[in-house]
Amino acid sequence: MALSRSARLGALATAAASALVLGASAAPAPGAPGIGDPYFPRLGNGGFDARHYDLDLAYAPDTGRLDGRATLTARATQNLSSFDLDLQQLDVTRVEVDGRRARFTRDGDEITVTPRDSLRENRDFEVRVTYGGVPEPLGGPIVFGSQYGWMKTKDGVFVACEPNAASTWFPSSDHPSDKATYDIRVKAPKGLTAVSNGRLVSTYDRGAATYTHWRESRPMATYLATATIGKFDVRTGRTPGGIPVYVAVDPVLKDANSVDVYGVTAAATDYWSQVFGPYPFEETGAIVDDMPEAGFSLEVQSKPVYSAVRNETTIVHELAHQWFGDSVSVARWQDIWLNEGFATYAQWLWAEHQGTRSAHDSFRAGYDSRPADSSFWDIKVADPQRDTMFASAVYQRGAMTLQALREKIGDRAFFRLLPTWTRLHRYGNADTADFIRLAERVSGQQLDGFFDTWLFTTGKPAL
Repeated sequence: MALSRSARLGALATAAASALVLGASAAPAPGAPGIGDPYFPRLGNGGFDARHYDLDLAYAPDTGRLDGRATLTARATQNLSSFDLDLQQLDVTRVEVDGRRARFTRDGDEITVTPRDSLRENRDFEVRVTYGGVPEPLGGPIVFGSQYGWMKTKDGVFVACEPNAASTWFPSSDHPSDKATYDIRVKAPKGLTAVSNGRLVSTYDRGAATYTHWRESRPMATYLATATIGKFDVRTGRTPGGIPVYVAVDPVLKDANSVDVYGVTAAATDYWSQVFGPYPFEETGAIVDDMPEAGFSLEVQSKPVYSAVRNETTIVHELAHQWFGDSVSVARWQDIWLNEGFATYAQWLWAEHQGTRSAHDSFRAGYDSRPADSSFWDIKVADPQRDTMFASAVYQRGAMTLQALREKIGDRAFFRLLPTWTRLHRYGNADTADFIRLAERVSGQQLDGFFDTWLFTTGKPAL
C-alpha cells in the first residue's frame, strides 16, 4: 500500500523524533553513586556490573599500613561518562581505565572516576586503583555493637566485613547484589599466613616476605571477602564426601578450643550437601583467629572466620550460610532473615540430626520462653531496619517461620523447597517475595496470610 506525501512526511518526522529520543537516552551519563538499598543507599554503584576483582595487597602489621592495587573488570550497563567506586578511609594515588590514566574525585566514601573516553553500554572495561593507608574497623550499633571490618590483631589482621566494611580495604561496588569472582594476592612478613576465599593457588617466601595467592572462582559478594593474616596451624584434607577442606587455627587457641573444628566442618558440610543441595564452592574450611574483641563469627565464603569457637552449633550455623547468604545472597539488606533465619534453623536441624532435640521442640522452646509483651516481637522480620538488622528476632523468629512453614506444608514439600531454592538462585540474589512464590509453587498452597503473620507483622503470632 502506497503512502501519501503527507503521511510519508509524518512518518519521517516520527522517526526523527524517535531517533532524537534514542540518541538522548544513549548519551553517556554518570553512573549512580549507589544502588538505592533502603538501609545503605550509597553502597554499590550504578552503571556497571562488577565481574572480577584482582587484589594485590601488602600489609605491615607493625604499622598497620595496607598498600593495595585493585584491578576491577566490569561491564557497563549504560553508556558511562563516569562511574563511582566505594572506598572508605584509604587514600587513592592513581586510577587507570583500560590502561590509561583517568581523572578521579572524592566525596566521602565515593570515588568518582572519569575515563578519558566514555564507556559504551555492554562493553567490558578494566579499572585499576592504587591506594593505601591504615584501615580502621567500623563500629556502631549494627553488628551487636561490636567493631567489624579490617581489625588489627596481635600478629596480623582479622577481616570480617558484613554488612558494609569491604570498602575499608579495597575499592569496590560494595553491595551483595553486585557479585564477582576474585584473585587475592597478599604480601606479609615471613612467618605469617594469609588465608582468603576459594582455593590456594600459590605461596612462597622471598626475602623477608611471604607471598600468597588465593582464587575464588565462584561469584562472591564483597562483604564475604577476607584476607585474614596471622600465625596459623593449617590442616587440609577432604570431607568423607570428597570436598576439599582447609582449616587454619591460631596456635594460641589450639588448646582453648574444645571443639574439633576440622571434624565438625567436614561433617556439617557433607550433611548440608544432602539437605540443602550440592556444596556450591570449591573448598570448605574455617579460619579461627585470636580476636576476642570481635566477639562474633562470619560466614566468609568457603572459609567462615571465627573469633573463637565455643560450640559446634556456631560452625553448623556459619556453614549453612554457604548456601543461604553466600551462594544465594540477599538482593537488599532488609531481606537479611533469608540469611540468618535459615542459618539459625540449620542449628535446629543439626540438633534433630544429632538426636538431641527436634526442630519442633526448639521452636516451642523459643516461642514459649518469650511472653507476648516481650520486645522480641516488636521487630518486623522482613524489614527489621538498618540498626536492628541483626536483632535476635531476625535469627530466632526467622527460624520459627521456617519451622511453622514446615509444619504447615509438610516435610515432603519443605525438604523439596530448600534445595530447589538454592538451585534456582545459585550464585545469584533473591528476596522474600521470591521465597514466598517458590514456597507456594512447591507446596501448592496459598501462603500470603501465613507469611504476613510471621514476617510482616509485629506481635506474637497465635499458633
